[in-house]
Amino acid sequence: MDDLKKQLSQPSIESKQEWVGKLISYLAIILIGGLVGTILIFLTLKGIALFKDNGVSIWHFLTSTDWQPSHHHYGALPMIITSFSVTVFSGIIALPLALVVAIAITEMLPKKTYQYLQPLIELLVGIPSVVYGYLGLTVIVPNLRQVFGGTGFGILAATSVLFLMILPTMTSMIIDSLQAVPQKYRQASAGLGATRWQTISRVIIPSAKSGILTAMVFGMARTFGEALAVQMVIGNTTIVPKSLMESSATLTSVLTTGIGNTVMGTASNNALWSLALILLVMSLTFNLLMRLVSKKGAR
Repeated sequence: MDDLKKQLSQPSIESKQEWVGKLISYLAIILIGGLVGTILIFLTLKGIALFKDNGVSIWHFLTSTDWQPSHHHYGALPMIITSFSVTVFSGIIALPLALVVAIAITEMLPKKTYQYLQPLIELLVGIPSVVYGYLGLTVIVPNLRQVFGGTGFGILAATSVLFLMILPTMTSMIIDSLQAVPQKYRQASAGLGATRWQTISRVIIPSAKSGILTAMVFGMARTFGEALAVQMVIGNTTIVPKSLMESSATLTSVLTTGIGNTVMGTASNNALWSLALILLVMSLTFNLLMRLVSKKGAR
């Protein structure tokens, strides 16, 4: 009897496995949280070194247009303006096209069509950014040079490349959002006598609005942080662009070209870390926007 009580009071194999699983999960959470926290602290400390150790004004850094680290001029406004310009332009261009393609695939074309297009879209999503950059350098830039004159490098070339990069991703996300709309919504709309276009425009798109906005924010977040493809076609001139065809530079292109030409701890190196801190803040902002949009759609 005592042996039976002892066996019943002992933890079972399943409970031990559950305890081990919880322990591994908690350790993984602590590890990932520690890595993220370490990165945030490291970038913050390095990013504020320019203002704390070198005496550069934050306001001057964010509003000045003169970027000459060799002459101790650290004005990040040209790169900030250019980064936002290419991000907004590429997002505005890509969203309508991605929405049209997604609507055609989910609502108009035969279902078998998506089975053939899905691998193609996923293939385009997985293409490395350097391939898009090379395509822009060899195809887009020469054509822009021939049509508009000049060098062909600039915001328009960067926007074209980034548009091609984010279009498959946005299309795939919007397709998932449209497919998540319950079929009964379509049936109820058709039962009320609505046409296919009325159903799409007044029922399906409003129901998938949060997913569509999330796709747009996600695509813009990717364009804001893209470095290599943009660097290959934008011209890398740290001036405020006066036209779409004028060479300019983004935060990421300046970082990639300058980080290997500075000495750690110098003011020029600290200025690059400050640019990286701006990128970090903007990335967190985009992630926050995606969460807010998703929560609003869930309600």
